[in-house]
Amino acid sequence: MRTAAFGPSQIDLPVLGQGTWNMERDPPGEALAALEAGIDAGLRHIDTAELYGSGRVETLLGPLVARRRAELYLVSKVLPSNASYAGTIAACERSLKRLRTDRLDLYLLHWPGSYPLEDTIRAFEKLRSDGKIRAYGVSNFDVDELDAAVAIAGAGRIVCNQVLYHLEERAIEHRVIPRCRNLGVAVVAYSPLGSGCFPSAPSSRGAVLARLAAKRGVTPYQLALAFLLRQGGVFAIPKAARIQHVLENAAAGELVLDAAELSALDAAFPAKRKRGLPML
Repeated sequence: MRTAAFGPSQIDLPVLGQGTWNMERDPPGEALAALEAGIDAGLRHIDTAELYGSGRVETLLGPLVARRRAELYLVSKVLPSNASYAGTIAACERSLKRLRTDRLDLYLLHWPGSYPLEDTIRAFEKLRSDGKIRAYGVSNFDVDELDAAVAIAGAGRIVCNQVLYHLEERAIEHRVIPRCRNLGVAVVAYSPLGSGCFPSAPSSRGAVLARLAAKRGVTPYQLALAFLLRQGGVFAIPKAARIQHVLENAAAGELVLDAAELSALDAAFPAKRKRGLPML
C-alpha cells in the first residue's frame, strides 16, 4: 500500500482508508469483518462521525477499535449543530466513549455551521492540549471557508479538508485541491466511488471505464480510485461492507495509471465547474 505525508501532521498514511457512512444499515458482523480485513490489508485510516446512524456507527466500531487501537489512524467528526466551544468538547467525549478509546488521531468539523469558527477551533485546541485528539481539520469547506479556518488556527494546524470527490464529481480540482496544496492541507475524498451512482456500461463513460479496466486487468472501481489518487496530497476513504470489496479497494492503492489511461479518463469524465462546493 502506497503511503504519503498527510498534510502538515508529519505522519505518513496509506493513500486509501475506510469510510463508515451508512454502516449502521449493513449486517454488523459482515461489516466489522470487512473493516478488519481492510486493516490487515493496510487500510488503517478509519473514518467515522457522530452523525453516522446518530452515533450507532461509532458504537459498532467500538469493540474493533478497542482491540486494534494501536494500529489505527482514527477520525471522527463533530456536527455543526454541536460545534460551540462547550458543545465540541462534549461531543468529542461522547464519541470517545462510543469508540472505546481515550483519543482520536483527527477530529473534524463536519461542515461549516452557525457557531463561530473561532469557538470550534478553540475547543479543538483544548482537546489537543488535553490529549483527547492529536490533530484537527475540516470537512466540506470551500476555498474561502478553508482560508478562514487557517487564518484562525494558524499555519500547520488544519490537517485536512474532507470533501466529495469521484469520477463524476471533479469540481474540487479547479480551486479546492490547488488551495489545499498551497496551504499544505491534505485532501480526503469521501464517497470516492460515487455513493450509488458509479458509472457503468452501457453508458458511454462507463464503457470507457470498463474497457480501460479490462485492458489493465483490474476492476472499474480500482481504476476509478487510482485516478483520484493520481495527484499528490489526495487520499480516499471508500466504504465497503464486504471483505471482497475492501480487498479490491486495498489493491487499488498500488495501482498507478499511465498517461494514456489518465488522458482517456479525463476526457470521459471532464472536471466541470460548479458554483459552490459539492457535498452529499
